[in-house]
Amino acid sequence: MKKEVVTEKLQKTLARAGYGSRRELERWIAAGRVRVNGARATVGMRVSSHDVIQVDGQRLGRRALGRQRVRVLRYHKTVGEICSRRRDSDRPTVFDSLPTLKSGRWIAVGRLDLNSSGLLLFTNDGEL
Repeated sequence: MKKEVVTEKLQKTLARAGYGSRRELERWIAAGRVRVNGARATVGMRVSSHDVIQVDGQRLGRRALGRQRVRVLRYHKTVGEICSRRRDSDRPTVFDSLPTLKSGRWIAVGRLDLNSSGLLLFTNDGEL
């Protein structure tokens, strides 16, 4: 009996690994930032655990592609912090204060304005 290989869409695999939202990753794929088995990836292509995936030239490890524990973090944003990964000024970002993840990255669930303070949620699961 032949064993069936389980596949899923590339952007879903990358989102599960914590690289960002599926829509954001679709833009990365379209821009040519993602390769599968050495070839430029296409939006919607299906991948399996046997494929070699690279993002910006960096190979994703087997652990990053495996099912990772979903983490959710609550954070109290203070006035003056910005809710962006992009650093356009010397202002601190909320991401500067978050703990480092071994794989993937923190994704903000919502945002607050520069002059606001309050609760923010972060997750490492792009599907959440």
